[in-house]
Amino acid sequence: MKVIMTTKIDKASMNIMEKLIENFGFKEVEGSFDGNPIYKRDDMIILTTNNEMIYYDNLDREIERQLGFEPEVIAFASRHSSKQKLPALTTHVTGNWGKAMYGGKDESFAMALPTAMKLALLKMNELNDLGWTVCYEATHHGPSELEVPSFFIEIGSSEEEWVNDRAGEIIAETIMYVLNEYERHLGKFKVALGVGGGHYAPKQTKRALETDIAFGHILPKYAQPVSKDVVLRALNRFAENVEVIYVDWKGSRGETRQLARSIAQELDLEFIKD
Repeated sequence: MKVIMTTKIDKASMNIMEKLIENFGFKEVEGSFDGNPIYKRDDMIILTTNNEMIYYDNLDREIERQLGFEPEVIAFASRHSSKQKLPALTTHVTGNWGKAMYGGKDESFAMALPTAMKLALLKMNELNDLGWTVCYEATHHGPSELEVPSFFIEIGSSEEEWVNDRAGEIIAETIMYVLNEYERHLGKFKVALGVGGGHYAPKQTKRALETDIAFGHILPKYAQPVSKDVVLRALNRFAENVEVIYVDWKGSRGETRQLARSIAQELDLEFIKD
């Protein structure tokens, strides 16, 4: 079963959920999760919690405890917040390169599913008639303690955007597309760890939209430097085989560039500097 995770305290999350139910035929079924109704269509289920999803470590185990199945994948339908209030449609995997400031554990990573995030990026870009930014975000916030693949897909970055009907429709359609299609695309893209750049990963986003590269975890410049152990930990938290370490050269610190190059050589991975 593929899980779409929502929360009652997030206006974007509720916007997306509403569009999924209205436009894609999800029906309420028996039972509840965290005291909230469950909606189902085919092999997809919408679950709702009452608190911030970024703090929901071990959600996969909780789903199994309450509902008796382990999810194949979890798509978190969420808001994105920024001080700049950039209107944006974003996707990313969760985890913490350093201290866990917003959920998860220190230097710990959720399981990345690069194919799903690439398909999300491509579909959001295709559907984006709002003129908003479409991009990856660097790996950040929780939950980090999940053993099944997951990704966040978000409407940003202020209340005006969170409740925008068209944005809700775009994300709902994207989620449906990704959950229906990702399995048949596995193995078709070059899976990469991204290094460098700002939070919105402009070079990685451009590469993913224009080439066959699919990014999982992305280490931004502001989180550098990190130890070799942390990079190896992130590389081990991909649900697909990593083939590439990609570095935004100008957007990385010198010691991190060299660390990325040496790890690529050691693990016999392709090294791309951009």
